[in-house]
Amino acid sequence: MAEHSIRQPDPFLEIRVHEANIAPGLTGVCAGYEAGEWRADHCARHLTEWLPEFALTQSERDSVGPHNAVSIVAKAAQTVYTSRKYDRRGEIGELLLHVLLRQVFDTVPAVSKWYFKDAANDTVKGFDAVHVIASAGGLELWLGEAKFYDDISRAIADVVDEMQKHTGRDYLRGEFAAITRKIEDGWPHSDRLKRLLHPNTSLDEIFDAVCIPALLSYNSPTVAAHSEVSEAYEAAFRGEVERHRDAFAQRTLPNVRVHLFLFPLGSKRTLMDCFDRRLRLCQGLA
Repeated sequence: MAEHSIRQPDPFLEIRVHEANIAPGLTGVCAGYEAGEWRADHCARHLTEWLPEFALTQSERDSVGPHNAVSIVAKAAQTVYTSRKYDRRGEIGELLLHVLLRQVFDTVPAVSKWYFKDAANDTVKGFDAVHVIASAGGLELWLGEAKFYDDISRAIADVVDEMQKHTGRDYLRGEFAAITRKIEDGWPHSDRLKRLLHPNTSLDEIFDAVCIPALLSYNSPTVAAHSEVSEAYEAAFRGEVERHRDAFAQRTLPNVRVHLFLFPLGSKRTLMDCFDRRLRLCQGLA
């Protein structure tokens, strides 16, 4: 069975800073500009292109063909949320994290947490992404956290607090049990991941194979102050994300590998409005 039955969308987000060999690692991305404006709607459109992979199971993605492609997109969109009160929802952050993990590190999604929601507008507890990177030497487990905020200081504080809670022994054992129940038997790495997450496997061994990617968004003074990608913009962008990475690194982080993704926004509200409009257009395809 192919790991990705749906072709990845062409890349959209520009990687302005990427430092994977420091601890914690850093990737800073931006949406860029067009005709003097921050590309919020372009970004929203790109995110909707990822909905089938983000929200559906492997078996559903394998079933996509000319006869059902439109209905599959509609189902994926309906899985995310249908509420009109979307201003405090965090699905965009989780979708952004999924996109960046796939495009920057070529991870493979292990489970679709959205598929297992009891109702469309429920929030789902646990890690915001469960991906893997498979190699001959073993399986890396990427357990992600995302904060789609407008304030970077609050995003850093909240994500660090959540990372600490989510790497506690009792929490991890419960989360691993939940993940194991959701792994499809036909998924190519099913047996390897189940063995890694088995209750008899020491957490010490698991921690050696874990990376926690954290995606933080925020309203950026740098993005708001510019209207095109220039040398001045690129220098200011790098300085801003490196300052925030340093603030993040000064916190007490879990004793595992951590990689920080930063997505400075021109306007959180504008991106949310654009995404909601496009999400509803996709839902209307049903």
